[in-house]
Amino acid sequence: MGQETQPPEEGRADVPERVSGDEPLLAARVHRPSDLMRLLGGLLAIGLVLAVAAFAHFTTSGLEKDINAGAGGAPDVFVKIAGLVSSIAVLLVPVAFAIERLVKRDGLRIADGVLAAVLAHGVTLATDLWVAEAAPGAIRDALTQPQSGGGLTDPVHNYLAPVIAYMTAVGMARRPRWRVSLWAVLLLDAFTMLVAGYTTALSIVLTVLIGWTVAYGTLYAVGSPNVRPTGQTLLAGLRRVGFRPVTALRAEGVPDAADSGDRGRRYIVTLEDGPPLDVTVVDREQQAHGFFYRAWRRISLRTITTRRSIVSLRQALEQEALLAYAAIAAGANAPKLIATSELGPDAVMLVYEHIGGRSLDALDDHEITDDLARSAWRQVKALQSRRIAHRRLTGDAILVDRSGRVVLTDLRGGEIAAGDLVLRMDVAQLLTTLGLRVGAERAVAAAVEVLGPDTVAGCLPLLQPIALSRSTRATLRKLARERSAREREAVLAASAAAKRERELAKAEAAGAAGADDTSDHTAVRIPAKAGSKAEKAEKKADKKAEKRALDTALDEAREEDLLAQIRQQVLLIRPQAPVEPVRLERIKPRTLVSLIAGAVAAYFLLSQIASTPLSTISEADWRWVAAAVLFSALSYVAAAMSLLGFVPERVGFRRTVVAQVAGSFVKIVAPAAVGGVALNTRFLQRAGVRPGLAVASVGASQLFGLGAHILLLLSFGYLTGTEKSRSFTPSRTVIAGLLTVAVLVLVVTAIPFMRKFVSTRLRSLFAGVVPRMLDVLQRPVKLVTGISGMLLLTGAFVLCLDASIRAFGHDSQSISFASVAVVFLAGNALGSAAPTPGGVGAVEGALIGGLVAVGHLPIEVATPAVLLFRLLTLWLPVLPGWLCFGWLTKREAL
Repeated sequence: MGQETQPPEEGRADVPERVSGDEPLLAARVHRPSDLMRLLGGLLAIGLVLAVAAFAHFTTSGLEKDINAGAGGAPDVFVKIAGLVSSIAVLLVPVAFAIERLVKRDGLRIADGVLAAVLAHGVTLATDLWVAEAAPGAIRDALTQPQSGGGLTDPVHNYLAPVIAYMTAVGMARRPRWRVSLWAVLLLDAFTMLVAGYTTALSIVLTVLIGWTVAYGTLYAVGSPNVRPTGQTLLAGLRRVGFRPVTALRAEGVPDAADSGDRGRRYIVTLEDGPPLDVTVVDREQQAHGFFYRAWRRISLRTITTRRSIVSLRQALEQEALLAYAAIAAGANAPKLIATSELGPDAVMLVYEHIGGRSLDALDDHEITDDLARSAWRQVKALQSRRIAHRRLTGDAILVDRSGRVVLTDLRGGEIAAGDLVLRMDVAQLLTTLGLRVGAERAVAAAVEVLGPDTVAGCLPLLQPIALSRSTRATLRKLARERSAREREAVLAASAAAKRERELAKAEAAGAAGADDTSDHTAVRIPAKAGSKAEKAEKKADKKAEKRALDTALDEAREEDLLAQIRQQVLLIRPQAPVEPVRLERIKPRTLVSLIAGAVAAYFLLSQIASTPLSTISEADWRWVAAAVLFSALSYVAAAMSLLGFVPERVGFRRTVVAQVAGSFVKIVAPAAVGGVALNTRFLQRAGVRPGLAVASVGASQLFGLGAHILLLLSFGYLTGTEKSRSFTPSRTVIAGLLTVAVLVLVVTAIPFMRKFVSTRLRSLFAGVVPRMLDVLQRPVKLVTGISGMLLLTGAFVLCLDASIRAFGHDSQSISFASVAVVFLAGNALGSAAPTPGGVGAVEGALIGGLVAVGHLPIEVATPAVLLFRLLTLWLPVLPGWLCFGWLTKREAL
């Protein structure tokens, strides 16, 4: 074990990292995804228990009656003895286990258990306080029992939950005797408490769930002790299956574990006699790596057969062994599996014959010849002849040995008896992999020569990013960003060149005109009006010439992406090939979030509407309703002003107002912060503003609007805090709110990945804004128009909400205009961040809660007022917005 082997291949590009057999650099603790899954499952179960307690009152009360009736026949002596024994044993068993672990020098697990127990105790105390002070009566009744001396029993048992958290965190589940002993004691204790009437069934269930959940939350937060097998364990396992190993050399590639379901840790093992071995070790920690990504792919992709996201080590071993034998039986070049074995309860190993060589990723571009590409396609053809899918034909899964023979590795994620769709995905993946290295033309030519044109043409509907591996998609995105940067630089260079040419032409024309004036003293002076028209015509001609130059430069610089190039090459061979993409995605992340948020919002709105008496609506003051309608209509004029104020070019005001009305339809089908930006950008482009300038104008408007929104919120919040005080000092609530915002900003700026995330999003949103703002500052009238429009827009919405409140009979003395403004600004900010279209649900909840908390309005007034406000500003404008959207589309204004 103290020796080291030389690298098996001289000049190998992916030189493996040398590690000793016992791998002392393994992390002491790991954060297991399985612990996170159990944590989330526990939280969900706790929510379900509370929901049952809140909404299934008759069921829980009936269950309690049945338990009490059944427990009535139990002898009192037995109950008292069992209670005494269980109460003592529930403390003695964990202590005895702790002593046993300390004797065996495993104090770290005991520390984890003690930490989990302390946290569980704190959670139980907080839960008891919540149930006693703030929980609904139905939950309190389901979790407590009235005591004979008065009062109620504890909703959650603050000694039982810590014990459960302790036994879960220390890993008692892996020791059957201790586990059975403790569970027997816990069940006996729970039984005696139920029989004696000291608790309820739901209380016991909630106690167990809290202890279980806190334990796994603690383990995921601090990490679990690393149980991965060491190099010494690996060598001992090899000896058990008949090999005589000398050293182990860790061969680290760059696996895409999320795609392949973990490729395992790979070793090159030298023997006392005979050639070296390639050994793959798969343990539970690596197997769980990438679980969430695989689970999401399984949910989001349709009509694709994939193995389960969670499989046992035995199943993983059998899957890889089966595919290794099947690939060789099909005639493909694949590593030969010669032995398998378990390495204890938490790992398995697979022993292959050693294949020296370099992966396709390690080869230089000039080394990837047409013969090599055809050899790779022949291996795929051999697999597909037996309906075997590789599922991950990326560059690091294709090995080239010294003789130039192509070997397909990493078969573990593949499938046997695969369907046509999965087989065609393999073809699309390898086309893309080779196309990234040798170009679309050579990749397609090699594929057609081996597979035939019909097979290659059949993969076109699958030639889409979602069907490719994760690493390939990342490479394509990187190339797309580089391509966009090159196109942008080419357009900017063309614009600068065209500008220089126009300035040079003007200078030459001015010089020629000066020479003519000096030589011809009888020249007639041109009237000022005619000169002004000539200047306007000249400017218009310059703009048209500049636009033509930019369009030409963009057409010349535009590059097609790799997938489009592959499609073109295939269509040259099979023009009739199907190109319509197959729909592979069942659901997208944004759609899932919107559906969940929409369901929550619908439940919230329906519950609020159901609790609002019809008499309140019928008694509304229709004069204030009419005023609210007028203020809502005024907001579209204000929105047009706020947009045009940041567009130096001439754009029609009437059409801009119509576009803002059309935005009412767009924001119903898209999040509020996205739909309006896209529509205004498209509108300005159709109005003659260049794409880059249109984006910059909308970004400038958004940036200025964000600043104005924050300043107005702070100003009105300050006024709200001082309006009931003689001194002009803000309230503690306002100060607390400002400090909270400041802390959040500091947290975002202090954490690197959050800072990068926010800065990247802001940079892309407000790209080119500063030069555009400088253009606007040179036109004070435009700037005043934009500022006035933003202030008028906010004022119109606040007045609409205020009129909606007064429409339901609330006098003007109870809530000030400043309070209404604070509630609106905060609710609107929350709605912009919400993933639901139009901020549905989030805005209503924020406005109703704000009016009740800040304005001290009764819920019977706040709910119909907010619903009226949202009806006038969100739902009623949808039909006019749809008509305006269609009108603008027909006139090519959108």
